[in-house]
Amino acid sequence: QVQLVESGGGSVQAGGSLRLSCAASGSIFSFNRMGWYRQTPGEERALVATIRSDGRTNYADSVKGRFTISRDNAKNTVFLQMNSLKPEDTAVYSCVADRSVLGPYDYWGQGTQVTVSS
Repeated sequence: QVQLVESGGGSVQAGGSLRLSCAASGSIFSFNRMGWYRQTPGEERALVATIRSDGRTNYADSVKGRFTISRDNAKNTVFLQMNSLKPEDTAVYSCVADRSVLGPYDYWGQGTQVTVSS
């Protein structure tokens, strides 16, 4: 059973930075897609960033130019570097992974809280 464990969340002032990590229990070579979702109370989950096995990345418009997703296959870890954070980035961030190239993600982490104060 694959497990995804996030870390790196916390509280930061607007304009600050955080780096989220997602460690997989096994090799991430088998995952075609990995990414990050975020959710705030009362709202639907929103896809923040994705990275494919070939390295291609995609970002939500709201985070383009501020967030960077990367993966370290040797460490079975995916990262989300978040710079120039805004209060509206406050959310629970969850790591996701899937072996397919389309459709819903099969594997989810438990989430990590990011709080940005103004």
